[in-house]
Amino acid sequence: MTPIGPHLTVFLREYLPSQREMSVQTSDTYSYAFQLLVCFAADRLKTTPAGLSIEQLDATLVLAFLEHLEKTRGNCARTRNSRLAAIKTFFRLEYRLPSCLEQARRIRAIPVKKTDEVIVGYLNREEIQALLDVPDPSSRYGLRDRAMLHLAYAGGLRVSELVGLHLTDLVLHPQPTIHVMGKGRRERVLPLWKETAKALRDWLKVRGEPKSTALFPNARGDGMTRSGFEYILEKHIQTASAKQPSLANKQVSPHSMRHSCAMHTLQATGDIRKVALWLGHASLQSTEVYLRADPTEKLEAMASLSPPTLRRGQFRPPDKLLALLRSKG
Repeated sequence: MTPIGPHLTVFLREYLPSQREMSVQTSDTYSYAFQLLVCFAADRLKTTPAGLSIEQLDATLVLAFLEHLEKTRGNCARTRNSRLAAIKTFFRLEYRLPSCLEQARRIRAIPVKKTDEVIVGYLNREEIQALLDVPDPSSRYGLRDRAMLHLAYAGGLRVSELVGLHLTDLVLHPQPTIHVMGKGRRERVLPLWKETAKALRDWLKVRGEPKSTALFPNARGDGMTRSGFEYILEKHIQTASAKQPSLANKQVSPHSMRHSCAMHTLQATGDIRKVALWLGHASLQSTEVYLRADPTEKLEAMASLSPPTLRRGQFRPPDKLLALLRSKG
Protein backbone atom coordinates (compact mmCIF):
# COMPACT_ATOMS: atom_id res chain seq x y z
CA MET A 1 0.00 0.00 0.00
CA THR A 2 1.34 3.44 -0.99
CA PRO A 3 0.62 6.40 1.36
CA ILE A 4 -1.01 9.21 -0.59
CA GLY A 5 0.46 12.08 1.46
CA PRO A 6 3.98 12.22 -0.06
CA HIS A 7 2.62 11.96 -3.61
CA LEU A 8 0.10 14.75 -3.04
CA THR A 9 2.89 16.92 -1.63
CA VAL A 10 5.00 16.42 -4.76
CA PHE A 11 1.94 16.96 -6.96
CA LEU A 12 0.92 20.26 -5.36
CA ARG A 13 4.35 21.73 -4.56
CA GLU A 14 6.44 20.57 -7.49
CA TYR A 15 4.45 19.09 -10.37
CA LEU A 16 1.77 21.80 -10.73
CA PRO A 17 3.90 24.94 -10.23
CA SER A 18 7.17 23.70 -11.82
CA GLN A 19 6.36 21.16 -14.50
CA ARG A 20 2.91 22.38 -15.48
CA GLU A 21 3.59 26.05 -14.59
CA MET A 22 0.10 26.42 -13.17
CA SER A 23 -0.86 29.56 -11.30
CA VAL A 24 -1.14 29.76 -7.53
CA GLN A 25 -4.91 30.07 -7.89
CA THR A 26 -5.14 26.84 -9.91
CA SER A 27 -2.93 25.02 -7.41
CA ASP A 28 -5.18 26.23 -4.60
CA THR A 29 -8.26 24.99 -6.47
CA TYR A 30 -6.69 21.55 -6.95
CA SER A 31 -5.62 21.47 -3.31
CA TYR A 32 -9.18 22.21 -2.17
CA ALA A 33 -10.51 19.45 -4.43
CA PHE A 34 -8.23 16.96 -2.68
CA GLN A 35 -9.19 18.29 0.74
CA LEU A 36 -12.76 17.34 -0.07
CA LEU A 37 -11.75 13.99 -1.57
CA VAL A 38 -9.52 12.76 1.26
CA CYS A 39 -12.02 13.82 3.92
CA PHE A 40 -14.78 11.95 2.07
CA ALA A 41 -12.58 8.89 1.57
CA ALA A 42 -11.37 8.84 5.18
CA ASP A 43 -14.95 9.01 6.46
CA ARG A 44 -16.10 6.29 4.07
CA LEU A 45 -13.16 3.98 4.84
CA LYS A 46 -13.16 4.67 8.60
CA THR A 47 -9.60 5.96 8.71
CA THR A 48 -7.74 9.28 8.85
CA PRO A 49 -6.76 11.34 5.79
CA ALA A 50 -3.07 10.71 6.57
CA GLY A 51 -3.78 6.97 6.72
CA LEU A 52 -5.14 6.77 3.17
CA SER A 53 -3.27 4.97 0.42
CA ILE A 54 -3.38 5.67 -3.28
CA GLU A 55 -4.72 2.19 -3.98
CA GLN A 56 -7.82 2.97 -1.89
CA LEU A 57 -8.78 5.85 -4.18
CA ASP A 58 -10.12 3.65 -6.96
CA ALA A 59 -12.65 4.55 -9.63
CA THR A 60 -15.57 3.31 -7.51
CA LEU A 61 -14.65 5.61 -4.65
CA VAL A 62 -14.07 8.57 -6.98
CA LEU A 63 -17.51 8.06 -8.54
CA ALA A 64 -19.05 7.95 -5.07
CA PHE A 65 -17.24 11.18 -4.23
CA LEU A 66 -18.58 12.89 -7.35
CA GLU A 67 -22.11 11.79 -6.46
CA HIS A 68 -21.56 13.13 -2.93
CA LEU A 69 -20.60 16.51 -4.37
CA GLU A 70 -23.84 16.79 -6.31
CA LYS A 71 -26.35 15.20 -3.96
CA THR A 72 -24.98 16.09 -0.52
CA ARG A 73 -23.02 19.29 -1.10
CA GLY A 74 -25.39 20.55 -3.80
CA ASN A 75 -22.62 21.34 -6.29
CA CYS A 76 -23.47 21.88 -9.93
CA ALA A 77 -22.12 19.82 -12.82
CA ARG A 78 -19.43 22.43 -13.57
CA THR A 79 -18.04 22.17 -10.05
CA ARG A 80 -18.16 18.37 -10.26
CA ASN A 81 -16.20 18.47 -13.52
CA SER A 82 -13.64 20.83 -11.98
CA ARG A 83 -13.01 18.46 -9.05
CA LEU A 84 -12.76 15.53 -11.46
CA ALA A 85 -10.20 17.40 -13.57
CA ALA A 86 -7.97 17.82 -10.51
CA ILE A 87 -8.22 14.10 -9.70
CA LYS A 88 -7.46 13.07 -13.28
CA THR A 89 -4.41 15.32 -13.37
CA PHE A 90 -3.06 13.73 -10.20
CA PHE A 91 -3.52 10.23 -11.59
CA ARG A 92 -1.10 10.85 -14.42
CA LEU A 93 1.45 9.02 -12.30
CA GLU A 94 2.31 5.94 -14.38
CA TYR A 95 5.99 6.90 -14.46
CA ARG A 96 6.03 7.12 -10.65
CA LEU A 97 3.74 4.22 -9.78
CA PRO A 98 3.55 1.65 -12.59
CA SER A 99 1.57 -0.64 -10.28
CA CYS A 100 -1.34 1.84 -10.36
CA LEU A 101 -1.51 1.96 -14.15
CA GLU A 102 -4.87 0.17 -14.46
CA GLN A 103 -6.36 2.10 -11.53
CA ALA A 104 -5.28 5.42 -13.07
CA ARG A 105 -6.63 4.40 -16.48
CA ARG A 106 -10.06 3.65 -15.01
CA ILE A 107 -10.19 6.96 -13.14
CA ARG A 108 -9.15 8.99 -16.19
CA ALA A 109 -11.89 7.21 -18.17
CA ILE A 110 -14.62 8.68 -15.93
CA PRO A 111 -16.60 10.99 -18.22
CA VAL A 112 -17.37 14.59 -17.46
CA LYS A 113 -21.00 15.60 -17.16
CA LYS A 114 -22.69 17.71 -19.75
CA THR A 115 -23.51 21.17 -18.45
CA ASP A 116 -26.37 23.48 -19.31
CA GLU A 117 -25.42 26.60 -21.24
CA VAL A 118 -27.28 28.98 -18.94
CA ILE A 119 -27.67 32.68 -19.61
CA VAL A 120 -25.27 34.63 -17.41
CA GLY A 121 -26.67 36.80 -14.65
CA TYR A 122 -25.41 40.34 -14.31
CA LEU A 123 -26.22 43.63 -12.64
CA ASN A 124 -27.52 46.62 -14.57
CA ARG A 125 -25.85 50.02 -14.22
CA GLU A 126 -28.23 51.25 -11.52
CA GLU A 127 -27.60 48.13 -9.43
CA ILE A 128 -23.84 48.41 -9.85
CA GLN A 129 -23.92 52.05 -8.80
CA ALA A 130 -26.03 51.27 -5.74
CA LEU A 131 -23.49 48.62 -4.72
CA LEU A 132 -20.48 50.90 -5.23
CA ASP A 133 -22.11 53.63 -3.14
CA VAL A 134 -22.55 51.38 -0.07
CA PRO A 135 -19.03 51.25 1.52
CA ASP A 136 -18.44 54.05 4.03
CA PRO A 137 -15.65 56.36 2.72
CA SER A 138 -15.03 57.69 6.23
CA SER A 139 -13.71 54.33 7.54
CA ARG A 140 -10.57 52.38 6.65
CA TYR A 141 -12.40 49.20 5.70
CA GLY A 142 -15.02 51.18 3.84
CA LEU A 143 -12.30 52.67 1.64
CA ARG A 144 -10.81 49.22 1.11
CA ASP A 145 -14.16 47.66 0.18
CA ARG A 146 -15.03 50.51 -2.16
CA ALA A 147 -11.69 50.15 -3.96
CA MET A 148 -12.13 46.38 -4.22
CA LEU A 149 -15.63 46.63 -5.65
CA HIS A 150 -14.63 49.37 -8.10
CA LEU A 151 -11.68 47.34 -9.34
CA ALA A 152 -13.60 44.05 -9.52
CA TYR A 153 -16.21 45.68 -11.75
CA ALA A 154 -14.02 48.00 -13.82
CA GLY A 155 -11.45 45.30 -14.55
CA GLY A 156 -13.89 42.44 -14.97
CA LEU A 157 -11.65 40.46 -12.63
CA ARG A 158 -12.11 36.91 -11.47
CA VAL A 159 -12.14 36.72 -7.68
CA SER A 160 -8.83 34.81 -7.76
CA GLU A 161 -7.30 37.62 -9.82
CA LEU A 162 -8.63 40.28 -7.46
CA VAL A 163 -7.44 38.75 -4.20
CA GLY A 164 -4.13 37.77 -5.82
CA LEU A 165 -3.13 41.35 -6.63
CA HIS A 166 -0.02 42.85 -5.03
CA LEU A 167 0.99 46.46 -4.54
CA THR A 168 3.53 46.12 -7.35
CA ASP A 169 0.74 45.23 -9.78
CA LEU A 170 -0.76 48.72 -9.47
CA VAL A 171 0.70 51.67 -11.37
CA LEU A 172 -0.87 55.09 -10.82
CA HIS A 173 1.54 57.32 -12.79
CA PRO A 174 1.48 58.47 -15.50
CA GLN A 175 -1.45 56.31 -16.61
CA PRO A 176 -3.30 54.30 -13.92
CA THR A 177 -3.08 50.62 -14.85
CA ILE A 178 -3.34 47.24 -13.16
CA HIS A 179 -1.29 44.19 -14.10
CA VAL A 180 -3.35 41.00 -13.88
CA MET A 181 -2.15 37.40 -13.94
CA GLY A 182 -5.14 35.54 -15.31
CA LYS A 183 -6.26 32.00 -15.89
CA GLY A 184 -3.77 29.82 -17.74
CA ARG A 185 -0.98 32.27 -16.78
CA ARG A 186 -2.27 34.77 -19.34
CA GLU A 187 -1.19 38.27 -18.35
CA ARG A 188 -2.98 41.47 -19.23
CA VAL A 189 -2.56 45.15 -18.34
CA LEU A 190 -5.78 47.13 -17.95
CA PRO A 191 -6.17 50.91 -17.87
CA LEU A 192 -8.28 52.25 -15.03
CA TRP A 193 -11.13 54.76 -15.00
CA LYS A 194 -10.52 57.97 -13.10
CA GLU A 195 -13.13 56.91 -10.52
CA THR A 196 -11.42 53.57 -9.99
CA ALA A 197 -7.98 55.17 -9.73
CA LYS A 198 -9.32 57.67 -7.18
CA ALA A 199 -10.85 54.87 -5.08
CA LEU A 200 -7.51 53.07 -5.10
CA ARG A 201 -5.56 56.23 -4.17
CA ASP A 202 -7.93 56.87 -1.27
CA TRP A 203 -7.38 53.31 -0.06
CA LEU A 204 -3.59 53.47 -0.34
CA LYS A 205 -3.55 56.57 1.88
CA VAL A 206 -4.94 54.57 4.81
CA ARG A 207 -3.67 51.07 3.93
CA GLY A 208 -0.58 51.34 6.13
CA GLU A 209 2.14 48.69 6.08
CA PRO A 210 0.62 45.31 6.96
CA LYS A 211 2.78 42.19 6.83
CA SER A 212 1.31 41.12 3.49
CA THR A 213 2.20 42.72 0.15
CA ALA A 214 -1.35 42.08 -1.05
CA LEU A 215 -3.11 45.11 -2.47
CA PHE A 216 -6.14 44.27 -0.34
CA PRO A 217 -5.17 42.73 3.03
CA ASN A 218 -7.76 41.43 5.45
CA ALA A 219 -8.29 42.53 9.06
CA ARG A 220 -5.32 40.43 10.23
CA GLY A 221 -2.98 41.96 7.68
CA ASP A 222 -2.87 38.82 5.53
CA GLY A 223 -3.93 38.69 1.91
CA MET A 224 -7.66 38.73 1.27
CA THR A 225 -9.14 35.29 0.59
CA ARG A 226 -11.84 34.25 -1.84
CA SER A 227 -14.29 33.58 1.01
CA GLY A 228 -13.36 36.92 2.58
CA PHE A 229 -14.35 38.82 -0.54
CA GLU A 230 -17.53 36.76 -0.88
CA TYR A 231 -18.50 37.79 2.66
CA ILE A 232 -17.78 41.47 1.94
CA LEU A 233 -19.77 41.41 -1.29
CA GLU A 234 -22.77 39.69 0.31
CA LYS A 235 -22.78 42.20 3.18
CA HIS A 236 -22.82 45.18 0.84
CA ILE A 237 -25.40 43.62 -1.48
CA GLN A 238 -27.81 43.31 1.44
CA THR A 239 -27.33 46.99 2.27
CA ALA A 240 -27.63 48.08 -1.36
CA SER A 241 -30.89 46.15 -1.72
CA ALA A 242 -32.63 48.73 0.47
CA LYS A 243 -31.82 51.41 -2.12
CA GLN A 244 -32.16 49.18 -5.19
CA PRO A 245 -34.85 46.55 -4.44
CA SER A 246 -34.16 44.61 -7.65
CA LEU A 247 -30.92 43.38 -6.07
CA ALA A 248 -32.88 41.35 -3.54
CA ASN A 249 -34.21 39.15 -6.36
CA LYS A 250 -30.79 38.34 -7.80
CA GLN A 251 -28.17 35.81 -6.80
CA VAL A 252 -25.02 37.91 -6.74
CA SER A 253 -21.62 36.24 -6.58
CA PRO A 254 -18.12 37.64 -7.11
CA HIS A 255 -18.33 36.45 -10.72
CA SER A 256 -21.43 38.61 -11.20
CA MET A 257 -19.13 41.64 -11.14
CA ARG A 258 -17.12 40.16 -14.02
CA HIS A 259 -20.28 39.33 -15.97
CA SER A 260 -21.58 42.87 -15.40
CA CYS A 261 -18.37 44.40 -16.74
CA ALA A 262 -18.51 42.14 -19.80
CA MET A 263 -22.15 42.91 -20.58
CA HIS A 264 -21.73 46.67 -20.18
CA THR A 265 -18.59 46.61 -22.34
CA LEU A 266 -20.44 44.66 -25.04
CA GLN A 267 -23.38 47.06 -24.93
CA ALA A 268 -21.05 50.08 -25.14
CA THR A 269 -18.77 48.81 -27.93
CA GLY A 270 -20.81 46.19 -29.75
CA ASP A 271 -17.54 44.34 -30.29
CA ILE A 272 -17.20 40.86 -28.76
CA ARG A 273 -13.46 40.87 -29.51
CA LYS A 274 -12.90 43.82 -27.20
CA VAL A 275 -14.79 42.03 -24.44
CA ALA A 276 -12.58 38.94 -24.89
CA LEU A 277 -9.44 41.10 -24.77
CA TRP A 278 -10.60 42.90 -21.62
CA LEU A 279 -11.54 39.70 -19.78
CA GLY A 280 -8.42 37.82 -20.83
CA HIS A 281 -10.22 35.01 -22.66
CA ALA A 282 -8.07 32.66 -24.72
CA SER A 283 -10.70 32.43 -27.47
CA LEU A 284 -13.92 34.10 -28.55
CA GLN A 285 -15.79 30.88 -27.79
CA SER A 286 -15.59 31.68 -24.07
CA THR A 287 -16.95 35.18 -24.69
CA GLU A 288 -19.90 34.20 -26.87
CA VAL A 289 -21.94 33.46 -23.73
CA TYR A 290 -22.49 37.22 -23.40
CA LEU A 291 -23.99 37.43 -26.89
CA ARG A 292 -26.69 34.99 -25.82
CA ALA A 293 -27.53 37.15 -22.79
CA ASP A 294 -27.70 40.45 -24.71
CA PRO A 295 -30.90 40.86 -26.78
CA THR A 296 -29.41 43.79 -28.73
CA GLU A 297 -27.62 41.54 -31.21
CA LYS A 298 -30.78 39.52 -31.82
CA LEU A 299 -32.89 42.64 -32.31
CA GLU A 300 -30.41 43.95 -34.88
CA ALA A 301 -30.59 40.64 -36.70
CA MET A 302 -34.39 40.84 -36.77
CA ALA A 303 -34.30 44.42 -38.03
CA SER A 304 -32.02 43.45 -40.94
CA LEU A 305 -34.47 40.85 -42.22
CA SER A 306 -37.98 41.17 -43.63
CA PRO A 307 -40.53 38.85 -42.05
CA PRO A 308 -42.15 36.38 -44.47
CA THR A 309 -45.53 37.36 -45.86
CA LEU A 310 -48.25 34.87 -45.04
CA ARG A 311 -51.12 34.56 -47.47
CA ARG A 312 -54.54 34.17 -45.97
CA GLY A 313 -56.42 31.08 -47.04
CA GLN A 314 -58.69 28.26 -46.00
CA PHE A 315 -57.77 24.62 -45.75
CA ARG A 316 -59.69 22.51 -48.23
CA PRO A 317 -59.23 18.78 -47.88
CA PRO A 318 -59.18 16.51 -50.92
CA ASP A 319 -62.57 15.53 -52.16
CA LYS A 320 -62.08 11.86 -51.31
CA LEU A 321 -61.11 12.69 -47.73
CA LEU A 322 -64.02 15.08 -47.37
CA ALA A 323 -66.37 12.46 -48.71
CA LEU A 324 -64.99 9.92 -46.26
CA LEU A 325 -65.45 12.27 -43.33
CA ARG A 326 -68.96 13.15 -44.36
CA SER A 327 -69.88 9.53 -44.71
CA LYS A 328 -68.81 8.94 -41.10
CA GLY A 329 -70.91 11.84 -39.82
